[in-house]
Amino acid sequence: MRDVLGWRKKFGVMGPSTNTVVQPDFDMMRPPGVTSHYSRIFTPNAHAVSNETFRAGAELIGANTLDAVRSVMTCEPDYLVMGMSAVTFFDGVKGADAFVKSVEEVSGLKVSVGSHSCHAALQAYGGVKRISVLSPYWPSMNAEVIRYFGDMGYTTVRDRALQCPRWTAIAEVTPAELVPVLRELDGDDVDAIVQVGTNLSMVRLAAAAEMWLGKPVIAINTATWWHALRANGITDRLDGFGRLMAEF
Repeated sequence: MRDVLGWRKKFGVMGPSTNTVVQPDFDMMRPPGVTSHYSRIFTPNAHAVSNETFRAGAELIGANTLDAVRSVMTCEPDYLVMGMSAVTFFDGVKGADAFVKSVEEVSGLKVSVGSHSCHAALQAYGGVKRISVLSPYWPSMNAEVIRYFGDMGYTTVRDRALQCPRWTAIAEVTPAELVPVLRELDGDDVDAIVQVGTNLSMVRLAAAAEMWLGKPVIAINTATWWHALRANGITDRLDGFGRLMAEF
């Protein structure tokens, strides 16, 4: 017998308790028969995030992730989706693989994570070698993101860390503030722009930016959800969320 609402797949999603964007973003992109079930990773809302403290705060979220995994497993999901991106970039590809392994060992399920999902998305577009990176992070964390993409064979031409001062402030950044940043990150020397940080609202804006920049603009929430769907054989094409969801 299948779940009456999640008759195709039930996704267990782990996201920080301070994150107010990833859940509605994922829900916007749910095809019929797919449901998402959220497990909140306990995250104190740090009010003094800095270049020195960002990694420690993100590592705390990572350390609490497995408790959230154990919690969401009680609804018997078919697959897991990681709704927090920073910890999936730590220590390059080796660190990302180790994180995935830890989640899969506890759950017995496969999981989509932001870092590997963005790489898969870039591969789907094809021909991408040089990227720009946009994040709500601090420079010390952007260095980890750049390291991961370097391990995967990409050159990061430019990056921008918005340096949000607390976790909830990430969700307060408006599209109007992000448009000029995207234009600054663009250039003839860039094949694609990648946005990381799941509490930064970019799903709709990235889709629009693809049209006026004329190149891939990948929002991490779109990439992660797309990866989870495709990994489970769900190939529905959805309009309004960029070429990734509509074409690949």
